[in-house]
Amino acid sequence: MAAPKEFDRLDRDILRLLSRDASLSLAEIAAKVGLTPTPCWKRIRRMELAGIIRGRIALLDACKVGLGVSVFIAVETADHSADWLARFAAVLEGMPEVIDAWRMSGDVDYLLHVVVSEITEYDAFYRRLIAALPLRNVTSRFAMEHVKTAPLPI
Repeated sequence: MAAPKEFDRLDRDILRLLSRDASLSLAEIAAKVGLTPTPCWKRIRRMELAGIIRGRIALLDACKVGLGVSVFIAVETADHSADWLARFAAVLEGMPEVIDAWRMSGDVDYLLHVVVSEITEYDAFYRRLIAALPLRNVTSRFAMEHVKTAPLPI
């Protein structure tokens, strides 16, 4: 979704703050951008309603919560129909191990990011995935080290 016409420096400042620390209070955000709380809240609310702010989450340490195996899965399919895509999306919704999923261009159709506690858990996930619907190819790559997470460069 494109930024609304009234998207200005203050909106970008608010978004930068929230993307770095969504736990900031309204008063803290307002003070940092030079507004009082009410107009700051109105800007945040407008951006939520416009879908610019889709939600607020906490970034967790996967290893410390027992999900230290991170797998990136390239999925290729022979079927590119809307029906297949809807079924695939529904399958992914039922698999909490999938924390990110992208439809891609090029030789890979979909890229999934999966987190599990151990390799045997990944094997069970993989078996459920390939049994759920027809896939041409599934290639898994196991992450060795997480190097960076960053907010959007607004």
